[in-house]
Amino acid sequence: MSVTKDGAQPRRLVLSWAALTDTGNKRQVNEDSVISGLPIFAVADGMGGHSAGDVASKAVVERLSELHESVVTPVQIEGALGLALTDIDRVGDESALGTGTTVTGVALADGDEGLEWVVFNIGDSRVYSFREGLLEQITRDHSVVQELIDAGLITPDQAEHHPDSNVITRAIGFHEKPVPDYVTVPIVAGQRLLLCSDGLTKELTDYGIRHYLSTAKTAESAASELVAAALANGGRDNVTVVVIDVESDEAMGDAEPPRD
Repeated sequence: MSVTKDGAQPRRLVLSWAALTDTGNKRQVNEDSVISGLPIFAVADGMGGHSAGDVASKAVVERLSELHESVVTPVQIEGALGLALTDIDRVGDESALGTGTTVTGVALADGDEGLEWVVFNIGDSRVYSFREGLLEQITRDHSVVQELIDAGLITPDQAEHHPDSNVITRAIGFHEKPVPDYVTVPIVAGQRLLLCSDGLTKELTDYGIRHYLSTAKTAESAASELVAAALANGGRDNVTVVVIDVESDEAMGDAEPPRD
């Protein structure tokens, strides 16, 4: 795609991506939903143990898919999530337990320096960036164990086996206004982004995730290998991944006139 920002030199951005979701080895229903395509990519994980978690996650990605602009803003993202909340609560009110979902994603946005990624997150699904051998977790989990880690009460290794490891502190649903965290990330050629539900991170360590992101040649093969590894390691939950590759990002100079 080619994008021109007012007063700036046009840029040619080439992306490739792949999305994959699997019910896993233990679950009967896939409560994960996914959207992958410009300008927005997202993974939503319906809350297990609640009624109609698959409906909740689907409502979120359907509302986000209504954003058709070439770039989007946090205001537009929150507007879509607000509409999804209305959809979710309509279903949740039919159950004493209610229903809800997490959501994490990246959107193409127009920053001060031109195009950039806006990363947004509610819950414990994650966005990672991988480039030049370095894996970085961009999002911060909204969970009880993350709060305990931040307070220095437990270690990340202890968090994996903590009895409250599945308890999240922020979600979309239950008549609460969606409040995402946002992080802006530069778009850089050679960058690989991973969006995933916790069905992946329950089964693979950061070392394992880095291995598959570093060895897979394409976004499609990376997504396939990550999901296969999560299933081989137990597949206790639904598993959903989106892999996005920034293949090139370059300024477009003035085109030369054709010659005879």
